Amino acid sequence: MKKPLSKPPADTTADLPDAKAQRAVQSVEVGGRLLLTLAAHPSAMTLKDLAAGAGLPAARAHPYLVSFGKLGLIEQDLGTGRYALGPAALQLGLTCLHQLDPIKVAVPVAERLAASTDQSVIIALWGNMGPTVVRMIEARQPLHVNMRAGTVMSVLGTATGRAFAAALPRKILEEALAGPMGQFSPADLLGAQHLDRELRSASEEVQAHGVTRALGRPVPSVNAFGAAAFDHEGHVALVITALGHADNFDADWDSTMAVAVRQAAADISRRLGYVAA
Repeated sequence: MKKPLSKPPADTTADLPDAKAQRAVQSVEVGGRLLLTLAAHPSAMTLKDLAAGAGLPAARAHPYLVSFGKLGLIEQDLGTGRYALGPAALQLGLTCLHQLDPIKVAVPVAERLAASTDQSVIIALWGNMGPTVVRMIEARQPLHVNMRAGTVMSVLGTATGRAFAAALPRKILEEALAGPMGQFSPADLLGAQHLDRELRSASEEVQAHGVTRALGRPVPSVNAFGAAAFDHEGHVALVITALGHADNFDADWDSTMAVAVRQAAADISRRLGYVAA
């Protein structure tokens, strides 16, 4: 007597991302639209406005709000009936912010910028001695410049440093300029006047164009655009800079290169939770 055939093993490939399109839960996506609508609104919302903002009839939106209320994701003002994000939503947001690593967020953006422009891109943080390179993505035609992770850049003589200078408090800049890598002492009259001119110039560049620019400095025949990215508190987190040989780097203020750097910084800022005023 033959044994009955056993069931074939379950197909586990369906759980793999590359096996086929991943399954989604439509109701979660629908409910998520309500949360995103609340997150984008500056104040509590009526059921009618909230549902309309999420593209739902009010009758369909209400059960989702009841469930979200039980989870603490939203809360309703019993006096006005309006809805706002709740304490659980706040906790989710805070946890997300605490887990953010600015460099980890910036690297993929920098790599895309380098690939799309075919220019070298650096990511810099503000270190103890000033703007410090933490990552450099080389173009296919690498620049012959003395720059690598750990390089401290000029505060006022580079696009990277000027982007920091336009965003940081003056006291922090003065400390770096007076340090071992500094160019002068801001305590001197001439130094203070020079700093005033450079800060004014950098700020005007950012206000007018969203980026700072360096033409042939500190390296002759190398141009650069830099832009600061900000965190959720509005503090400068890092600066992303594209640089290349002057003969194939369009340094016009309205060039696609300037736009690409500005957009890359804005993308990093958005991913870090920054909301422009």
